[in-house]
Amino acid sequence: MSDHVRFFDGNPSLFQNIPVRARCLALLREFFAARGFIEVETPIVCTSPGVETHLAAMPVSCMNHTMYLTTSPEFHMKRLVSVGFDRVFQVTRAFRDGERGERHNPEFTMVEWYRRDCDYGVIMDDSQELLRHVAMGISGRLEFPGIEGVRGPISLENDFRRVTMVQAFAELGLPSPFGMTLEERDQVAVDHLDFHLGRHEPEFLIEYPADQASLARKKADDPRVAERFELYCGGLELENGFSELADADEYLERCRIDLAERARLGLPQYPIDERYVSMLRDGMPVCAGTALGFDRLVMLACGARTIRDVIVFPWDQA
Repeated sequence: MSDHVRFFDGNPSLFQNIPVRARCLALLREFFAARGFIEVETPIVCTSPGVETHLAAMPVSCMNHTMYLTTSPEFHMKRLVSVGFDRVFQVTRAFRDGERGERHNPEFTMVEWYRRDCDYGVIMDDSQELLRHVAMGISGRLEFPGIEGVRGPISLENDFRRVTMVQAFAELGLPSPFGMTLEERDQVAVDHLDFHLGRHEPEFLIEYPADQASLARKKADDPRVAERFELYCGGLELENGFSELADADEYLERCRIDLAERARLGLPQYPIDERYVSMLRDGMPVCAGTALGFDRLVMLACGARTIRDVIVFPWDQA
């Protein structure tokens, strides 16, 4: 028996889950079309994959230049917003080296959308309604199914709670995040937040310390924090969004900090996207956007335990 046949024999849930995946994709496109969004396509191979320390890009040779498989389409999508596209969305492949496990695959499907003349609160409203639209379209109920032995159903009936990072840490009996290093906060997220937030109903974690939001605008009345959110649902960190930073000099300073940290950690030095910087200098309008993990959304819709249950060809079968 071939490895290919053994893989499908060992994952019989794929035969039920892949049609659900196709339905989720159709519902997602239906949702955005009804709200006046234009579906766009941007490059898979790009000049800069971003310089944040958590990114591990996959380099490729293209026209005798080193380029990268995209880690996110955000730079290109915001360039579209800057020239007059008010509402855009995209379903695309993204790539991050070394990310594999029950919730990760090095190649994954990302949904991104951006709105002009709004802040991250409006994007959170979109996210809430999108999850409800998908759930109703799949099961006719405002809930995602439970997973036997893991968790019960996830109710989508109520408005999704919005909790600040300071509040979330206090609820866990932890000190303020402002007294922690970035590494300590990241460890709290891994050890506690992923399990504490969104267990029974989806929750937005908002107002991240500014050093955890390299592309987000600082909050006007509290510059210690940025207008960034993450959506947690059913034990999954599903989405990351923010009000967009539009200041070129501040963006470059944040890039310099990230690149210095990458050097300290011995990580590759990625180029800054100069076209994006030029766009910021020309003037980017007020806007906000988000990136949602489509594979994880399908996991919720199917009640799947791992990402391998909703991807036909994971990395070791590609």
